[in-house]
Amino acid sequence: PYLQPGDGPIVLVIAPTRELAVQIQQECNKFGSSSKIKNTCVYGGVPKRQQSEDLARGVEICICTPGRMIDMLSSNKTNLRRVTYLVLDEADRMLDMGFEPQLRKIVSQIRPDRQTLIR
Repeated sequence: PYLQPGDGPIVLVIAPTRELAVQIQQECNKFGSSSKIKNTCVYGGVPKRQQSEDLARGVEICICTPGRMIDMLSSNKTNLRRVTYLVLDEADRMLDMGFEPQLRKIVSQIRPDRQTLIR
């Protein structure tokens, strides 16, 4: 089915830093532009408005940092009910940085039959 406004992403990529998240988005843009797959990058340190608008319009892929995704979920800017593919990029680094509670909270909102890639 086509993406509707307010639909959550199908792919969620979680990265430990905004620099890595932006780099991942740049790669997604290369592959997604010809197929019209929309993505957004959700990270802290910048205003939330554009990120919230992107999520409200609907994207297939959301690249994020744990803290900002928690903010977006807490303020009902998106949901993770449709996430079928979860990517934890540099998972060991995120655990070393103390993100385990945030990761558990995010993962608890994703469907149990998802596919998970840990890199």
